[in-house]
Parts: sequence; C-alpha cells; structure tokens
Amino acid sequence: MRKENSKEKVARPIKPGSGRYIKKRLRESWQWYLLLLPAFLYILIFQYGPMYGILMAFQNYRPSKGVMGSPWVGFDNFIRFFNYPYFWKMIRNTLSITLLSLATFPCAIIFALFLNELTNMKFKKVAQMVSYMPHFLSEVVVVSLVMLMLDLSNGPINNLIDAMGGERMYFMGEPGAFAPIYVLSGLWQNLGWGTILYISALSAVPSEQIEAARIDGASRFQVMWHVNLPTIMPTIMITLLMRMGRIMSLGYTKILLMENDLVADVSNVISTYTYKVGILGGQYSYSTAIGLFNNVINIILLLAFNRLSKKLTEISLF
Repeated sequence: MRKENSKEKVARPIKPGSGRYIKKRLRESWQWYLLLLPAFLYILIFQYGPMYGILMAFQNYRPSKGVMGSPWVGFDNFIRFFNYPYFWKMIRNTLSITLLSLATFPCAIIFALFLNELTNMKFKKVAQMVSYMPHFLSEVVVVSLVMLMLDLSNGPINNLIDAMGGERMYFMGEPGAFAPIYVLSGLWQNLGWGTILYISALSAVPSEQIEAARIDGASRFQVMWHVNLPTIMPTIMITLLMRMGRIMSLGYTKILLMENDLVADVSNVISTYTYKVGILGGQYSYSTAIGLFNNVINIILLLAFNRLSKKLTEISLF
C-alpha cells in the first residue's frame, strides 16, 4: 500500500499570479480574453501611449525640436501657474460647479428607484425613452435650448415671471445663475442616461426579499429603502468614487458656449484657461503642466475617498 501511495502524484496547488495560473486561465477562458483584446489595445494605444507627453510639463516645448529635443525647465511651468493672479479664483469657480453637480448625484438613483416601481410597462418604456433622449443631444443644441428658454424677450421662463407680476431677468448674464444653469441643464440632459446602471442593478434584487418584505407589511417606500437601496449600494458607492476622481475635471465646451462678458468672472475655470493658453495660445508646456496638476489632484482625491469608503462601508475600487 505504501508503494502504491508513493507512486500516486500529488497535484500541486497553483498560486494565483504565477505563470502556471495565468496559462491555465488563458487556456480555459481564451474566448473571453479575445473579446477583451480590442478594448485593451484601444486603452493601451490611445490612453497610455500618449502619456510620454507629460514630459512637456517640465520642458520649454518646441514642436520643431520635439519632446526629446526641447530644453528642460524643471518646475517653472508649475510655479508660473501657482503665481497666476486668478489661480485661487479659478479653483473656486471650478469647485463651485463640480461640487454643485456632485450634489445632484442622488437624482439618478431616486429616478431609477421610482422607474423600477412602475407596473405599467408601456408607460415605463415611454418614460425611459423620453428621459434618455436628451443625452444624445450635442452640447451646442442643449445650450441653444437653454438660451431660448431663458431669453429675455420671448423666453417661456421670463414670460411666466412677467405673467406673475415679476421683473424679467437676463439669466445668461447673471453671474450668480451661471453655475446653477450649467448644472441643471446637465442634469436634464443626463438624468435618464444615468439611471441605466442603477436599473440594471435593481434587476438583480432577489424577488424573494421583496415578497418577504411585503408579507411583513412593508410599503413600497419601505421596500425601496430597506431592500432595493441596500442591494444597489455597492453600485452607488463605486459610481460615487468614480465621480470623486473627476471632481476637478470639467468640460470646457459647454462653458465656452455659455460664457459672455457679464459672467467672465465666474466662467473662468481650469479647463477653459487650459484651452485658451494651450490650444489658442500655443503654450503647450504650460497647458500640459496645468493638466498634470489637475490630474494629480484628482488622483489624490480618489485615493483618499476610496480609503474612506473602504473604512466606512467596506466598498472600494481597489
């Protein structure tokens, strides 16, 4: 018996991350990795490939000399940005829009919860389609619609104010209204589209839990609060963390379309300044330094909130 047992081969456990483990996974699931290959190549070529351009932030870049031939200036571009007279005002303008936009984060969750409660499937599909449609409009069209709605002479909003005895207002020239108009128009455009992820997560809620809650006498609102919401909480937290990682990122196209001389003091944000000095001004090294500073702040915020979320909710990106 001992001889027979000694002849038997004992299978060695495969350690995750080892060469044998990787080969085994590739052999077993090569179809899935083949499907992932185009996306992997796209990210590698178009996202990580151009990262060598970060070197321009530490150079006095000249297109004729290229990245490798341009003279090095160290942190001069960053010092210049920090000494910019409107540096702190620009940071404040950026955060005033992004934080206000972050405050609308629960809207998509609430809308998804209410859509999930609709029992009339025909009405539900119509509601979803109507809420999705604005997402496919370009920012040029959205800003044009906003201007038409808020027009001083014939805009429906001002007509309503006038009919109620109020005084007409030029909203697009009011500095205090710039950030709310930007955020609310973005909320209208992306609210329906933002519910897709949460509706998908709600479809995975076990029907047994919902039935058990209803048998115990829970109302619809209580089912949403105590069953649906906790089930999709990991999805909510991951989405929130990804939003926190873009807290300093703000698209410049819509702001450039909305700005005018009357709101120039509040519409000057990091992205528009980068566009003006980089694309229009040709100061490539300086604009690269601004973009690198912006991304570093985003990474720091992402790591900080990811750690906080992991500590408080045990949910994290990594």
